Order: sequence, then C-alpha cells, then structure tokens
Amino acid sequence: MRTVLVTGAGGYIGSVLVPKLLAKGYRVKALDRYFFGEEHLGEHSRLTLIKDDTRRIKEEYFAGVDAVIDLVAISNDPGGESFSEATYQINHVSRVNTAAIAKRLGVSRYILPSSCSIYGFIGPDEIVDEDSAANPLTTYAKANEKAEQGVLPLADGRFTVVVMRQATVYGFSPRMRFDLAINGMTLGAYRDGVIPLMRDGKQWRPMVHVQDTTDVMCLLLEADSAMVNGQILNVGSNRNNYQVGQLAEEIASALPGDVAIEWYGDSDHRSYRVSFDKIGRLLNWEARWTAADGAREIYNALENGKISRMEQSITLGWYKELVKWHKIIKNVEMYGAIIDL
Repeated sequence: MRTVLVTGAGGYIGSVLVPKLLAKGYRVKALDRYFFGEEHLGEHSRLTLIKDDTRRIKEEYFAGVDAVIDLVAISNDPGGESFSEATYQINHVSRVNTAAIAKRLGVSRYILPSSCSIYGFIGPDEIVDEDSAANPLTTYAKANEKAEQGVLPLADGRFTVVVMRQATVYGFSPRMRFDLAINGMTLGAYRDGVIPLMRDGKQWRPMVHVQDTTDVMCLLLEADSAMVNGQILNVGSNRNNYQVGQLAEEIASALPGDVAIEWYGDSDHRSYRVSFDKIGRLLNWEARWTAADGAREIYNALENGKISRMEQSITLGWYKELVKWHKIIKNVEMYGAIIDL
C-alpha cells in the first residue's frame, strides 16, 4: 500500500483526486489551507488531513511518502493578477521547494500539474506540442513555466519527475468552480438561459474534464519510470480543442430550453490550439468526456441541488472575501476572541 502526498488537496481538482486515490487503495496525506472547507474530502481510515501552507511545508509531512502530486496553486489568471507575489511564491517557489525536499527525503515520484496556458498565444493555423516554445502571457502562466523549469532538472534514476500541462479543466467537483469556461457557461445557461462569452469567440482553447485529468494523475503514479521520467505531457484531447464561440454553441445545444449567447468585454488575447498525441502514444490514454457531457453533468447537479455554497465557487471572489474578513477580525479581536472572552 503506497502513500501519496497531495498538496492543494481540498481544491477543485484535489477533491476529485483524493477520493479516487483512496478507492484505488492508496494512503493519502492531504495538505491544504482548506480555504473552501475540509468537508469536501470526507473521512477515511487511510486519509490524513494536514492543514498548512506549502510555503511553510515541513519535512515531517514526507515521512513514509512514495509520491507527491503537487496541485497547490493560485488557480487562474484573475487570481494570479490580483495576488501576483503570492502566485509566484505558491505556484513556482513552493512547488520547486516541495520537489527538492521530496527528492532529498527519498520520495520516488513527483507529479507537477501545470497548464497549457503557458503556450499563451499562437497563430490560428498553428498547433503546439510539448516541444513548442512557451509564450506565457499572465502571472499564472509565467509562474507555472518557472515551476516546470525548476522541477524537471531534479529528475534522475531515483527520482521520477513528470509535468502535466493540463487543458482548461471542467466538470463537476465537490469543491465546485464556476470561474472555468465550460462551468461558467453552464451556470449562465441554467440561471438565465444565457451563456456569457468574452469577445470575439475565435480564440482557441483546449478542454479536459476533471475526471479525465485525475485519471491521468493516477496513471502517472504507476507508469514505468523509464517511460515518463523527465517528460512533459499535454493532458486533454484533440477533439476537445475548441474555438470558444463554437464551444458555447455546442453547450447551448446540449442543454435543455432556449439558450442564448451574450458577448461581453474586450477580445481575449490568449489563444492556443494544442496537440495531445504524445499522451496517447506514451500512456495509451484517451479522454472519455466531451464538453457537452460535462455541461449536462453540471446542469443536472444544479437541478438536483448537488451544488451549493455558490459564494465559494468563484475562487478570486472568495479569496477577496477572506482577505476582507481577516482585516475586520484583526481590527476587533482582543485577547484571542471577539465577544466571549
């Protein structure tokens, strides 16, 4: 029975990954600040919750650990721009430090979930692969690239390092996010019969379902080291490369009722079309989910009341709310309490 340390375990991807690892028989150490609560992971005899910040990670957390899946991150472009220094500290510095400690303490495998956003912008007729030059345009993307550059040189015969460049993730999670493209479109269709879409709809984006990307993480825990060590893998599928206008139309068609598309904002300058051939060759893996599948899954979860606590589903909004209340509480707290001393 192997032990996996998962950082960012209480987040959108982590709260899908951790139960999957437990179901496969792993022991899991789930490290997170738990800004969004601990209840999404539930209780399990092989699950250990660690409430801490990876910027202060302790060597004792690596005791008995066989592999690390380093999910921790300020998780999108708006969050990265609002908390730029923290994004570099968490997404870059802390993850390189975690990998270095893991190697020094005898952990055998380290998996870095990065992002296809590091490709930034490419021409409409180009398709990038793992050997293409990166062109990160945002703090989030730049921090991911620096993390990749920091962890890959650590790979050697005793320490396997793999980088996953994930497409934009979508689908239902116990720690739900509606600040992701397909998820936000589906929420707009459910609430208002309208999909909000940033102009001009021609930009390319690859998509991957949260179940598919966590399946890849599980595969990489068991994959032959000689095959994956030091590798970068784009994680997604060629059929889920979309121009976002086309994506919105597919989602509108997949959902019940009349759904309109409503344009907003300035044109988004990020556009990248990605090849996912390598992961199919290397791992014989193929994504199972389509955008329409994911939209229907989320729509049904909304209808059935499976998704709640909407105020926490916009990550940046929740971070700002926590910062606001932290200031308020610091101003009124006295002797470690508010009213009852």
